[in-house]
Amino acid sequence: MRYKYTAKYTKIPSGYMGQIIEWQEVITEGKSLRECRFLLEDALNEMILAYQQQGKTIPLNDEDIIETLSIEVA
Repeated sequence: MRYKYTAKYTKIPSGYMGQIIEWQEVITEGKSLRECRFLLEDALNEMILAYQQQGKTIPLNDEDIIETLSIEVA
């Protein structure tokens, strides 16, 4: 089964922090954006495996609406 998630990357002093929007417990850091992406995918796979082994329901992005809002601040 294929799941679809949204990743958020934030620049931090040591590189990048990556987090899954729909499953905020899945979070990691990497020295580069490329490394952070790799580590976040690995963390997501590990979390899915752990949830499956524990018989927990895997959070899905079935009903979320995610969009970018742009506003001007005076």
